[in-house]
Amino acid sequence: MTVLRRRYVVWLSATAPVLAAAVIAGGEPPTKIALQGATVITMAGEPVSRGTVLVEHGKITAVGADLEVPYDFLVYDVSGKVVFPGLVVAHTSGGLDVPNENLPVTPFLDVYDAIDPSRLFFEDALRDGHIALHVIPGHNCVIGGLGRVVKPIGLSPDEMTIQPGEFLKVSFTPKRGFDRMQQMAVLRETFYELDDYLAKLAETKYEEKLQKEEKQIDVLPAKARELGQELIKPEDYDDQHARLVQLRDGPLGAFVYCGRAADVGRALAFAKEHGFIDRTVLVIGPHCYKAAAEIKVSGRPVVLDGNPIYREEDPFTGEITETFVPKKLADAGITFALLPGPSSSLAERYLTYRAAHCVRQGVPRDTALRAITLHPAQMLGLESRLGSIEPGKDANLLVLTGDPLDFTTWVDLVFIDGILAYEREKDVRLKDLFRADETSEVDRPRPE
Repeated sequence: MTVLRRRYVVWLSATAPVLAAAVIAGGEPPTKIALQGATVITMAGEPVSRGTVLVEHGKITAVGADLEVPYDFLVYDVSGKVVFPGLVVAHTSGGLDVPNENLPVTPFLDVYDAIDPSRLFFEDALRDGHIALHVIPGHNCVIGGLGRVVKPIGLSPDEMTIQPGEFLKVSFTPKRGFDRMQQMAVLRETFYELDDYLAKLAETKYEEKLQKEEKQIDVLPAKARELGQELIKPEDYDDQHARLVQLRDGPLGAFVYCGRAADVGRALAFAKEHGFIDRTVLVIGPHCYKAAAEIKVSGRPVVLDGNPIYREEDPFTGEITETFVPKKLADAGITFALLPGPSSSLAERYLTYRAAHCVRQGVPRDTALRAITLHPAQMLGLESRLGSIEPGKDANLLVLTGDPLDFTTWVDLVFIDGILAYEREKDVRLKDLFRADETSEVDRPRPE
């Protein structure tokens, strides 16, 4: 990678990516940059050969093959490489102290209070090209707390935030220690209790209104509750109920976990009954491909959690069959997003590997790439900012050494909001790793 036209000092600490930033001689990052000479996979049209991407003040302003670069732009010569949209992780509990609390119903919690910017999780995310992560409570809950979309750089959750909480976590698969009857009973009880709370609050507000007017109660409790509904203001709700009201009436949505196919119907019916079906994203386990027809009718997008392969043993013959779930979803016309696998797995931890696996199993290339870029951005309501390389969108860009679906491809550079946030050549951990491969333990230099 060659930088032309101006000389800037770029500082990066690979051991602490929360501090990653471009430091300019004048103290500010460049406001205008150009990535020039690469193949640009825009996810909004055909790839652009030997293309140029212009960025001003953190936003993409132009993409094309024959763009004239103004004199005052910092130019990165990335010839022979690939510029690709930053990857979007639709659901993760990484970066939190614990994925779930012990209480089954905790809508009053917010991951904002638990995100730790210094965790190595965010360093790995940056290195792997994950520029947006929806951090949200895990599956071991009935109703969990509020999620948040963050960047993998920043000194605090505020600096990291792309979008504050828009989704609560809800699970229809039993939490640890529960069975399905208990899980559903607690869900129903929570919303029955919400109705009772709102009715009593409305009655109280009506009584307060009469007291201010120095009038006596002139209606029965049922009528008082009806008249008091319009007197309730958002600030009147207590912490325990405020977000449940926002889930039922808007604007909050829900990421709803279904581990088994039988959970899908219950989840969709419940969300429809309580008014948040149009703001629901399903997070499904592999077994749920059996409910693909039901999901298709609902029109809801899904995040495929865990292993993309479902294995099933025939109870009579003992024969094991394998089903590649993303292919089933793609064939059914369901919009889906992929998630990284466990960090302990060298291959599955990469979203690009997940997408490549899909293509190998017959999923169209564009569908597979959208499952790690534009589709998760759409699920999060961020498609106007993330997921593709188009004018007006955030300049969250990856410079790759080759095709994104080639397993030998590296993330070379990461730009977040137009700022160089990661540079592989300066990744201290990678250098140390390769040094360990090349030098025996006996021959390695020891610290003084």
